[in-house]
Amino acid sequence: MEERKGIITFGGNPLTLLGPELKAGAQAPQFTLQANDLSTKKLSDYAGKVLIISVVPSLDTGICDLQTKRFNKEATALGDHVQILTVSCDLPFAQARWCGAAGVSNLETLSDHLNLNFGLAYGVAIKELRLLSRAVFVLDAGHKVVYTEVVQEVRSEVDFDAALAAVKKIA
Repeated sequence: MEERKGIITFGGNPLTLLGPELKAGAQAPQFTLQANDLSTKKLSDYAGKVLIISVVPSLDTGICDLQTKRFNKEATALGDHVQILTVSCDLPFAQARWCGAAGVSNLETLSDHLNLNFGLAYGVAIKELRLLSRAVFVLDAGHKVVYTEVVQEVRSEVDFDAALAAVKKIA
């Protein structure tokens, strides 16, 4: 497994990302994640949809909460051909609880807790913490990567405007 050291920090301390760097122009890797009802979700389940994949360490933290609520708010203006997924290592039950408490219903939360399948394929699994790094990926309807951002300092926000602009170019 490829290890990429010092790409991200947490509180200024360097961490190691596992998996390859995913770049614009690449075909998005397949993934297997758990939905809140414990069903399995794969990239192929979203065939023909433009995807915003918002990646967070844990929904129960301030910046992750903000990121997910912001994308939930933006979802209504993007149309039915765009699907927003929020991926974390939180248990599906915790994700469902958080969504209910936060009133989030315009996006889908998916869990990578079982085996870091998504994190390893998309290069955002944090070796030292067994969590996912903060990131956002935009995939076109054919699931080609058109935009990526892996936030250098995990405690910082993603560039919402850049991600949404990438979606608007292809949607």
